[in-house]
Amino acid sequence: MVPFFVQIKCKLGQSYTVANALAEAEIASEIYSTAGNYDLLVKFYVDHDTDIGHFINEKVQVIPGIQDTLTIITFKAFGTK
Repeated sequence: MVPFFVQIKCKLGQSYTVANALAEAEIASEIYSTAGNYDLLVKFYVDHDTDIGHFINEKVQVIPGIQDTLTIITFKAFGTK
């Protein structure tokens, strides 16, 4: 499985709605509320053959209340076995 993170900027007043929709869709591993330029930080895992761009476009950005996303691709997790 390939992990990646997405920072999500929500429309005003929609952070909890978006977080709940992500949880109900059962596509996210972890969902955090954050302060700053983005409202949510979400961790996803997909199969190695999954196109992350299509996944974000078809599964995440279609959720009502999302204004913008920033995808973070990671390379190595330090401190794990």
